[in-house]
Amino acid sequence: MKELLRSTDPTVMAFASALLEGEGIDCFQMDVNMSVLEGGIGIFPRRMMVREEDYEEALQAMRDNGIPLGR
Repeated sequence: MKELLRSTDPTVMAFASALLEGEGIDCFQMDVNMSVLEGGIGIFPRRMMVREEDYEEALQAMRDNGIPLGR
């Protein structure tokens, strides 16, 4: 798996997931449960992971839709 993007904004993550799903690209959000440690204030970014073989296509989908990669 390779990191595609990171964000503290859950709406960006949901939008990115929906776009990737629409393109037929499997993705996985990491660090979702960090809110337990941070108290739900959203300071720790979540990471969106994709398969290495899907990375370039996923990256292009993010760029085409203006999604900031957060790196």
